[in-house]
Amino acid sequence: MSNNDNMYNVVPTPAQGGPGLAIASMVLGICGVVFGCCFYWLAFLLGVIGLILGAVALAKKTRGRGMAIAGLVLSIITIAFGVIGLVCGAALYSEVMGQSAMNSLS
Repeated sequence: MSNNDNMYNVVPTPAQGGPGLAIASMVLGICGVVFGCCFYWLAFLLGVIGLILGAVALAKKTRGRGMAIAGLVLSIITIAFGVIGLVCGAALYSEVMGQSAMNSLS
C-alpha cells in the first residue's frame, strides 16, 4: 500500500447531539407547572429533573438552546410552586393538628 491510499480513508465525524435533553427539560417544566397546582410533590420532582436536564443541555451546547433555557425557567417556576405548596401544606397540617389537639383538651 502506498501513502496515497490513506488519503481516501476518511473517518466520518460524529453527528452533533440533538435537542433531546432540551425538549425533555421543557416538557418536564410545562408538566410541572400544570400539575403544580394540585400535586406539589410531583411538581417539585419534575422541576428538579427538568432543571438538571436543562443545565446539561446548555452545558453540551447542542441544538435547542432556546428550549433548554425555557425548560430551565419553567423548572425553576415549578420548583417554586412545589416549595410554596409544601410550606402551605405543612402550615395547614399544623393548624389542623393544633386545633384537634386543643379540642381534645377541652
